[in-house]
Amino acid sequence: MAIHTAIIGAGAWGTAIAKVIADKGKDVMIWALEKETCDDINRQHINSRFLPEIQLPVNVRASTDLIEAASGRKFLILAVPSMYLLHVVKQILSVPSIREGETAIAVLTKGFLPCPRVSDPRLILEALEDYLPGFYRQSLVYIAGPSHAEEVARGKITGLIAASENAKNSIRFRNLLTGKTLFVYSSFDVRGVQVAAAAKNVIAIAFGMMEGFRAIGNNFAKHFGAGTESLLLAAGLNEIQILGMAMGATHPETFTSISGIGDLDVTCRSIYGRNRRLGREIVEKKIVEKFKNIDDILERISELGFFPEGVAAAKYVNMLIEKHKLKMPISSGIFRILNRELEPSDFLKNYLSRLGR
Repeated sequence: MAIHTAIIGAGAWGTAIAKVIADKGKDVMIWALEKETCDDINRQHINSRFLPEIQLPVNVRASTDLIEAASGRKFLILAVPSMYLLHVVKQILSVPSIREGETAIAVLTKGFLPCPRVSDPRLILEALEDYLPGFYRQSLVYIAGPSHAEEVARGKITGLIAASENAKNSIRFRNLLTGKTLFVYSSFDVRGVQVAAAAKNVIAIAFGMMEGFRAIGNNFAKHFGAGTESLLLAAGLNEIQILGMAMGATHPETFTSISGIGDLDVTCRSIYGRNRRLGREIVEKKIVEKFKNIDDILERISELGFFPEGVAAAKYVNMLIEKHKLKMPISSGIFRILNRELEPSDFLKNYLSRLGR
């Protein structure tokens, strides 16, 4: 049987989605940058580096050849980190099935993308449309929602949003992914869903910092409780909605749906959250003190030992705050901490304590 779907990116989320599709009887090809990961999937049927302890079906295969992985597929799902997404997309433009618009494309990557022709960061789908053939304009699908790869791979009940201006393509990917424990819903608010998926990672860093201050017994942390967490969550959601509406979100209810409050809640609270972990380690391990600024963190991000998308998101969200003249104190504060302009303890005292005013 011909391979039905390609997942470009063998991280935890890409691997989990590959398992979901393969469990439904479809052959899936994963593109892995690392030969060791590729061999691991093909020989042991496990991705021990990015999704350990999850046995993969035998109809999940892997390749380090990007063109081979992407060629001739009915569906292609992009799941590489935002920093590398454009580089990967430029490479697959030569694939005949993509050049002719025969492959339906969806994106799992969260964040914003820089654009060399304009100074402002752009939403992922609109940036990709500049490079992909015209067939894909207003036809790409963006998949997001409150989810963690580890849980989805283990069959925990999860809901996602498939957002697209092309209703047919949204339904096609919804049908591809929906299973016994994974529920997928359609949305036309492509911009709102993308903003929510990216900006929530910045708020999760603040959530992790609050957890870190509790862990080290900081004096100010004695005032933190369940209500404090809810206050931060609500204030964070408000900032996400402010940014989303400024960037052209079409449905305010996007932010009270699973792609808004749902995704924010799970990102902030789950033990699997990398951005929450970053916030905690900023306080407990002073993990950013060896970097000069946020650009230095992004250039040397592998030194963190994990990949929090919230670092790049904080940089781009701050650019958008300045462009649109928005008041978003949590997001601004996280940027300044990552840019080494503000100490975390000052952020908590000067920002979080004033959120209720």
